Amino acid sequence: MAKEKAPQNKQGLRMIPFIIMVLAGVVIWFIPVPAGLDVKAWHLFAIFVATIIGFISKPLPMGAIAVFALAVTALTGTLSIEDTLSGFGNKTIWLIVIAFFISRGFIKTGLGARIAYLFVRMFGKKTLGLSYSLLFSDLILSPAIPSNTARAGGIIFPIIHSLSETFGSTPRNGTERKIGAFLLNVGFQGNLITSAMFLTAMAANPLIAKLAHDVAGVNLTWTSWAVAAIVPGLVSLIITPFVIYKLNPPEIKETPDAAGIATNKLKEMGPFKRSELFMVIVFFLVLFLWIFGSNANIDATTTALIGLSVLFLTQVLDWGDIKKEQGAWDTLIWFSTLLMLATFLNKLGMVGWFSVMMESFVSGFSWISAFLVLILVYFYSHYFFASATAHISAMYSAFFAVMVAAGAPPLLSALTLAFFSNLFGCTTHYGAGAAPVFFGAGYIPEGKWWFIGFILSIVHIATWLVVGGLWWKVLGIW
Repeated sequence: MAKEKAPQNKQGLRMIPFIIMVLAGVVIWFIPVPAGLDVKAWHLFAIFVATIIGFISKPLPMGAIAVFALAVTALTGTLSIEDTLSGFGNKTIWLIVIAFFISRGFIKTGLGARIAYLFVRMFGKKTLGLSYSLLFSDLILSPAIPSNTARAGGIIFPIIHSLSETFGSTPRNGTERKIGAFLLNVGFQGNLITSAMFLTAMAANPLIAKLAHDVAGVNLTWTSWAVAAIVPGLVSLIITPFVIYKLNPPEIKETPDAAGIATNKLKEMGPFKRSELFMVIVFFLVLFLWIFGSNANIDATTTALIGLSVLFLTQVLDWGDIKKEQGAWDTLIWFSTLLMLATFLNKLGMVGWFSVMMESFVSGFSWISAFLVLILVYFYSHYFFASATAHISAMYSAFFAVMVAAGAPPLLSALTLAFFSNLFGCTTHYGAGAAPVFFGAGYIPEGKWWFIGFILSIVHIATWLVVGGLWWKVLGIW
C-alpha cells in the first residue's frame, strides 16, 4: 500500500496575485453604494469578492487568505469581532471537520485500501470491470470521507497507479494508453459523481446546505440529499466508464492478473485487524444515525461526535492523529470564514437585493426556461474557477435566489445546483481538488482531458436533468 506523502504547505507570498486581490476589494469598497443596499452589505461584499479572488489566484494558502479576510472585516468595523468569528461556532462547520477526523481512520487502519482491493479481486477480470470495482469502492467510502481529494488522491489513485505500473502502462515508456489513462480518467470522473451523492462526501456540500437554508429556508438533510441523488448518481456511475471506454479506449481489454495482484496486496496487509473491525462498526453506526437519527432528535453533528468518540475509546485514533489532520484544521479556518461572509451577506440584504435586481432579467421567461439557462451558466462558468469551494461561495446563493425568484421550485433548485456543484469539476484538469493529482501523473494529455470532460459534462447534465428530473418528480420535489 502506498504511503501518504506529507502535505507541503510552504507557499510564500505571491505579490502580484496579492496586489490584484487587494485592489479588487478596494475598488469595490469605494464604488458608490447601489440604491437600496446597506453600506455595510456593500463593504462586506467587497471583502467577499477579494477573498474569492484570493482563493482562486492563491497569493497565500486558503487558510491564510481567510485569516486576512477576518482581520479586515473586524478592523474596518464592517462586522463586530463577535460576528466576524461567528462562523467557528456553526454546527455545519464541525460536522465536516469531525467527518475529516473520522476519515483518518480509514487511511490509518488500511480499511479504505482493503475495501478497494477486495472489489478489484472480485470484479477485476476485465478492464471495464476493474474500473467499476474502483468506482464502487469510492462509492462505499464517500459517505464517511468528506474530502474527495483525500478519497481519490489518498486511496484510489495509489491503487490505480500501482495497477497501471504492474500492467506495464507508464507515460515514461509511452505506454500510458495500455490501461493507465483509462483507469485514471474513470477514477477521477467517478469521484465527482460520488461526491455529489452524499452531503458528507465533499467538504463544501454542508456549506451548500447552509446557503440553501439561509436564502430560502430549504432544509437539505443527509437523507433527503442521498435519496434525491441515488438514482441519477448510480446511472452516472454506470454510464461514465462506458463513455470514457469509447472516447479513450484502453489497449488492454482483459485483466486476469488484476485479481492476483489484489490478492497479493491483501496478503501483504495481513488478516483483518481489530482496528479495522472497530472502523467498520463506527462507519455503520454514523451511517445509521445520519439516516435515522433525526427520529430520536440526534443531530448530524452530534452523530459525528459520537463516531469520533468511539474511535478514541477503541484507540483506533489518538489525539496525535487529530493534531496531524491538517486538511480538517485548514477546512475549519476557510470554511468558517466563507460561511460567516455568506451568512451576513444574506442578513444584510445583499442576496435579496441581487435576486430582486436579477428577477427583472428573467421575468419574461417561464420558470423552466430560466432554470435551464441559469443551471447551464452555473455549470460551465466553472471553467473560470480552480476551486469548487470558491465557485460555490461566489455564485450558489445568487443563482439559487434568482431561480426561486423566477418561480422555480426551491427544493429542486437547491438540489440541482448542489449536485452540479460537484459534477462541474469534470471540465478541466484544475477544477477539482483531486484533478492535479490525477493529471500530474502524466497519463492523460491536457487536450484529451478537456475533450473527455466536455463530453462528460453533456452526459452529466442530460442524466441528472432527465433521469434525475423524473426521479425527483416521483419524490414530489417539483
